[in-house]
Amino acid sequence: MRLRQFFELVDVQARMSLKAEASKLYLSYLWWVLEPILYVLVFYFVFDVVLNKGRADFLLFLMCGKIPFLWFSKSVNSGSNSLVQNKGLMGQLDVPKTLFPYVTLQEVLYKQWAVFLVLFAMVVYYGNMPTLNWLWLVPLMVTQYVFIAFCTLLGAWLVSYVRDVRMLIQMGTMFMLFTSGIFWDINQVQNEALKQALLTWNPLAFLIDAYRSVLMQNQVYDYRHLAALAGVMATGLALVHGLYHGQSKRIAARIVAS
Repeated sequence: MRLRQFFELVDVQARMSLKAEASKLYLSYLWWVLEPILYVLVFYFVFDVVLNKGRADFLLFLMCGKIPFLWFSKSVNSGSNSLVQNKGLMGQLDVPKTLFPYVTLQEVLYKQWAVFLVLFAMVVYYGNMPTLNWLWLVPLMVTQYVFIAFCTLLGAWLVSYVRDVRMLIQMGTMFMLFTSGIFWDINQVQNEALKQALLTWNPLAFLIDAYRSVLMQNQVYDYRHLAALAGVMATGLALVHGLYHGQSKRIAARIVAS
């Protein structure tokens, strides 16, 4: 299958899945925006209203962290199960096994664009008008997508062999929820060694801080760190693609037989 045909098939499958999902809900496509906003409001109520741990712009601060994290968590948790969930189709068609994780990634990506538009509107509402620095969001989002794709494809491959890995992935995303600086500012970590370790070994911590730098402070993040992260993730993604290509029949046989 040619690369163009592959991505056209991914796009068609993702659109059909989203249309089918929306047809089952009363509010249809509106849930693309409502669901993540409700997530944000729940945490805002707990940390700002109940615990009074917030700041003057805590809602915007929380949105800049939670919305990119939801993109990651939804993609990885759903995409990691994509091979297993398409067991029947996999037994009938000989298609690249990467198709199924990428369809999930595309579904979440379509939803995410609508949510990011809400985030941008909230940034403007808080008085942070768009500037040329916002163009730095493009490489930031591309890098996050590559990072998400690497984690999703690797997770789906592992789950195809050991179903229990799904539980570890869920716990891993929960761990990253509380260690990525979503509810707190990573720049307030006084231990410089710990701060650098978080930014180096937890890509989400750096990405979230970078979103806040651009959208809330109108500043450019450490683009050299981003370039290094993008290079590592792109290399990892290429290796995972090679793994899928070399073990395509074995993956299918493993899933169909289970």
